[in-house]
Amino acid sequence: MSSAPSRQVLVFRHLPSEHLGRIAEPLEIARIPFQYQDLYLNPASHVSLENAAGLIFLGGPMSANDNLDFIRRELDILEAGIRAGLPVLGVCLGAQLIARTLGERVYPNRVKEIGWAPVFWTSDACGDRLFSGLETPETVFHWHGETFDLPAGAEWLAWSAACRNQAFRYGAKVWGLQFHLEVTAEMISEWCRQDAQCGDRRELTTPLDPNAHAGRLDQLAGLVFGRWAELLP
Repeated sequence: MSSAPSRQVLVFRHLPSEHLGRIAEPLEIARIPFQYQDLYLNPASHVSLENAAGLIFLGGPMSANDNLDFIRRELDILEAGIRAGLPVLGVCLGAQLIARTLGERVYPNRVKEIGWAPVFWTSDACGDRLFSGLETPETVFHWHGETFDLPAGAEWLAWSAACRNQAFRYGAKVWGLQFHLEVTAEMISEWCRQDAQCGDRRELTTPLDPNAHAGRLDQLAGLVFGRWAELLP
């Protein structure tokens, strides 16, 4: 008798440079396999949730509002995954896609938030499975020009001076993070080199150090993404 296919995390990537980064190690420690789903290259690719342990939607320079085939596919997959009760994690664009799936607006933030800046935790974060124990502000990495309205029924978990909705949880298994805990110094350097990002980077008033706060970011990523991995069957 053949064994059943192993369950794995489906990771929806929107550029090669916007990969799992620091999320990969907690998954590997938990022995959870993952597979990239690059629908931006082939929107018609078959995606099955039958053996999905969870879903991760990463960032990208496009908008959740763009009328693109792969964006529409991902919104449909998100809706199906949430309905099926799968653990879901969205980062930056991924968080905005979750908000859209849950019926909320995605729109330009009042400023582009780029670089290292603190996030502040709400009272609901104290009891959250991913963020409990984080009571003081933490300096994390940001790179976004859009934001979203908090989905109805969601718990608001974090904010920054430049953007109110930095993290939320919907139900027991769906998280959206506007900020980037997953980035490595190499990823930040690559983003700065890419033509798609250079227009944003020129708006910076101070140099961007990819290594700033990297040690603490590594600790935070291990904690938060390790806790998310514990939800996976």
